[in-house]
This record gives sequence, structure tokens and C-alpha cells, in this order.
Amino acid sequence: MKTLTLANIYELQGLKEEALEIYKEILKKDSSNSDAKIAIRRLSGMRKKFLNVNTQMKEYFVKMEEDIEFNEFERWLLKLWN
Repeated sequence: MKTLTLANIYELQGLKEEALEIYKEILKKDSSNSDAKIAIRRLSGMRKKFLNVNTQMKEYFVKMEEDIEFNEFERWLLKLWN
């Protein structure tokens, strides 16, 4: 059963797309559900903001092994969020 609670859990685990789909299904069943509407707006905005995130940095993140690499990635993330 797809509920707000399940969507929240997915969202907290970083499964944003899965959570967004659940919120959309909830809204289809109950168009007055304000929690689902707010969550959809929030997650849609996040998705738009990070739609074109640098895929090279993603690869860099996956292959990091040394502290200096982690520090560089952290600096990149801070720039991205600010």
C-alpha cells in the first residue's frame, strides 16, 4: 500500500524519484491531499535544480579512494548547494 509514510521513508532514504511517484499516486486518488501537493512541489523543484548535475563528478564520487578526493568532492557539493 502506497502511503504518505512510505513516501516519507523513501524520501529520507534518498529515493526521491520513488517518493515522488508515490506522492503523485496519492494525489490522483485524493486531489485535496495538501501533504502530497507540498511534497510534489518540493521534490519537483529539487529535481529541476539538479537535473543537469555534472556526470563527471558523479563518476569521480564513485571512484574516490583518498582523503584529498573526498575533500575535493565536499568542496564541489558545498558550491553546488550555495
